[in-house]
Amino acid sequence: MNSTKNDIIMLPNPSLRTRSKRVGLVDKNIRDVVDNMSNATLDWEDSREHEVGVALAAIQMDLPLRIVIIRNDFDNKNDRTFNVFINPEIVKFEGGLIEDFEGCLSISNVYGKVPRYERVKVKAMNLSGKQIRITADGFLARIFQHEIDHTNGIVFVDHIRYNSEAFFQLQEDGHLSEIDYENNIRKNINLWQ
Repeated sequence: MNSTKNDIIMLPNPSLRTRSKRVGLVDKNIRDVVDNMSNATLDWEDSREHEVGVALAAIQMDLPLRIVIIRNDFDNKNDRTFNVFINPEIVKFEGGLIEDFEGCLSISNVYGKVPRYERVKVKAMNLSGKQIRITADGFLARIFQHEIDHTNGIVFVDHIRYNSEAFFQLQEDGHLSEIDYENNIRKNINLWQ
């Protein structure tokens, strides 16, 4: 079965607040999960003119497994391939905290400025079951932190101080603009927590 964007769950779905379970064996079922994650991410992307589906955690498909997929090339929408990280874990944070925009396939049309470390060292297992280690900088480091948070029941809005300049929305022309905090965000805060 081909998964679609409709299989991606959204806040306030309580599953997004649960810790995912470690994967013991990489078998056909796990490979099918990864295929479905990729299909859903690409279907989501195909429905968005100005956005790229850069990554997804299995819990975002209501599957409490510690699996993350990350796009191989964020700048090329024609490259529709992903790397797979099973049981990913950040073993070291490095550098300072940098605040930058983040969005999430599980929070529709909302972006926020999130502080993340500049560099992380990650250990995981690949789709062949082999242990791998990666040092990620910049945007890739941000993605790892965002997706590994998902495996621990944490969503990017949890890192944002709620105020009138914290949240943004993508406009039809592809630019971000501030969201009216009082009317559009404040009412969602309790749903997100």
